[in-house]
Amino acid sequence: MAQSTTTSVGTSPDRLRRNVLGVAAVTFFVVSAAAPLTAVAGGYPIAMLFGNGPGVPAAVLVVTLILLLFSVGYTTMARHIANAGSFFAFTSRGLGGIAGGAAAYIAVLAYNTMQIGLLGLFGAVTAGTLSSIVGIDLPWWVWSLIAMAVIAVLGYRQIDLSAKVLAVLVIAEYIAVLILDATILGAGGAEGIGFTSFTPDAFFSGSTTIGMLLCFAAFMGFEATTIYSEEARDPERTVPRATYLSVLLIGVFYTLSTWCMVLATGPDKLLPTLQGLQDPTSFVFGLSDQYANSALTTIMSLLMISSVFAALLAFHNAAARYFYVLGREGLLPVGLSKTHATHQSPHLGSVLQTILAVIVLAIFVVTGQDPVLALFTWLTNVATLSVIVLMALASFSVIAFFGRSRGLESSTFRTMLAPLAAGALLAIIAVLVVIHFDALTGAQPALAIGLPILVPVAAVLGIIAAARLKQSSAARFARLGANQSGE
Repeated sequence: MAQSTTTSVGTSPDRLRRNVLGVAAVTFFVVSAAAPLTAVAGGYPIAMLFGNGPGVPAAVLVVTLILLLFSVGYTTMARHIANAGSFFAFTSRGLGGIAGGAAAYIAVLAYNTMQIGLLGLFGAVTAGTLSSIVGIDLPWWVWSLIAMAVIAVLGYRQIDLSAKVLAVLVIAEYIAVLILDATILGAGGAEGIGFTSFTPDAFFSGSTTIGMLLCFAAFMGFEATTIYSEEARDPERTVPRATYLSVLLIGVFYTLSTWCMVLATGPDKLLPTLQGLQDPTSFVFGLSDQYANSALTTIMSLLMISSVFAALLAFHNAAARYFYVLGREGLLPVGLSKTHATHQSPHLGSVLQTILAVIVLAIFVVTGQDPVLALFTWLTNVATLSVIVLMALASFSVIAFFGRSRGLESSTFRTMLAPLAAGALLAIIAVLVVIHFDALTGAQPALAIGLPILVPVAAVLGIIAAARLKQSSAARFARLGANQSGE
């Protein structure tokens, strides 16, 4: 729980490394968190199978538009508040410190569950791929531990080292998938180039709600641009540009790739093809064998490993920064606010995230849970729900913040209309995630109820922490989420 400190935030020497991330670096962080190859090969075939089939490309477009609408208010507020606490900071400055405390703890839940859940997917993908390609047979959790160790080192060190690693991995992912897209388009698909996927009949086929929710999950991580605002060069420009660039880059890429996946089999044969597969995540690799060659399939299989690793690293960095910020703000033990003397990284937050990951991973291993169907699916859907709730809170916070400070921005669309529409849509989406949590995760009824409850539980714990801070230090409470760019 929070501890008081006599060192003010403004005079603390424990600061994140400043002026090291440009638009490209921040974009790589958030794009890698979205794990483009993992989404294309793993997430979207499942969205097609259980969602709206050939209408998934249209669902991707709709989700992209919703996120662009959200980004309008989000980036407008980011020009006035540079704080690595992101959602927590925006909510605190907009809706007050108590609501900010709730957002803070929900964010801790979100980024830790996402990172730890991805460890299960990484272990399973790596074990299966390396066993089939090079004959190395090790338990999935061994690979998860190896990834955890490498990420712990990178997270402990300076942020620009992680950015360079992510840049190489993400570029390779995009090139591999775009090569497959080009070969499918060059061959004219199975039945010629058509746009059936973007018709209303396709969009509303099957379960449109499930398709939309799974498409939404594939974008998770794009919102993390503001987490790096204290380390960005010229954050008032860098963060908004990186946010829009990330949404557009991810959205266009996913739309193109899912459309090519539909063309590759033909709209009418898509679902029968997916239903005939023992593992729907093998769909894209089968298309690679069919339209390209086995060499590209092998490369994509290996890049699938690096794709999940890149996402792991990105979410680890996000979680570590939240621990650092909440220690600095007084909502977690103050020791977490220390940064490394050389790297200026939130090294203690990085260590704490690694320890939590080891503990949760051990629980799933000892209890014999499946790394994908349990560890990955359960935790990442909790994270997705958490982020959607945070995005809704942030949208309403924008309205409240600029409502009190009307002189800061002149555009009513940016400060009220867009965030109001985005907040309402995101609130509806959050409710739909809860209603369909069993279908999204395959969890038993008790878990389908119990896992989403973690979000309000985290919120209550955050409210308690904020209330205690208010009692112990009214001045620190009043500064929750304050702009850090000038300190």
